[in-house]
Amino acid sequence: MGYTWQYYDLILLGVFASMGAGLAVGTFTEVAATTSVLAAGVVAVALIGHGLFVNGPVDGADDLTDEVDALN
Repeated sequence: MGYTWQYYDLILLGVFASMGAGLAVGTFTEVAATTSVLAAGVVAVALIGHGLFVNGPVDGADDLTDEVDALN
């Protein structure tokens, strides 16, 4: 039985890939590295925002009221 990719694995991979692409564009083209990494950072923030707010790690609003026993 092999590993199954999950949604949040793909989010992390997308963040890594976008930042790597920004670095590569800044290194191998005439686009300034600060500009390309900033643009890649915007893509990474959009992916993280989607993972947190659009397809969040909770099933519903009721999950937000559950107490966490580990912190008590």
